[in-house]
Amino acid sequence: MALLYPGLALAQSASVEEILADLAKSRAARGIPESPLSLIEFSDFQCSFCRKFWNDTLPLIDAKYIQPGRVKFVYRHFAILGKASTAAAEASECASEQERFWPYHDKLFSNHGALAFTQAKLKEYARELKLKEKVFDQCLESRKYLKKIESDTAVGAMLGVRGTPAFFLNNQLIVGAQPFGVFDTAIRDALAKARRPAKKQP
Repeated sequence: MALLYPGLALAQSASVEEILADLAKSRAARGIPESPLSLIEFSDFQCSFCRKFWNDTLPLIDAKYIQPGRVKFVYRHFAILGKASTAAAEASECASEQERFWPYHDKLFSNHGALAFTQAKLKEYARELKLKEKVFDQCLESRKYLKKIESDTAVGAMLGVRGTPAFFLNNQLIVGAQPFGVFDTAIRDALAKARRPAKKQP
């Protein structure tokens, strides 16, 4: 199936399963491609609840499920909190060009606040992470990823996302910065289902 991005025409004609499978094909992914489950997060870098998930819950999911290869974790943009959210999302994609999405993602969440995502600050974070400064700056100034951010956000809304963070564990929607126990139970149940042999049709 062709990728859904940057246009939305295919997404509007595809099934939910096809859309989610396509969303899981991302540079912004942790884990191995062969993981039996995908956990897709729709997030906004300005969202305090997204930051709480990043700080409190994601490290536990990472240790128990992502690193052992049971779950692939995918970050998708749902930039709904204003221009700074969009700018931060664009900057993260520019960092991804240099294979530094996750360090930049962590830098954005650790520098939270009203003035944390000015263009000057976004460039400063890239320098702190030792990215190729000129390449990053040109990418950010070109706004080459704006359509992708808008497309991510539109597809999330089409799937029923109404706020951040929101997650899809395969096809199951989990809303909000739930505690680790909620994710733990949902992941264990999904893994158990994935291990069951398919019933033969009569």
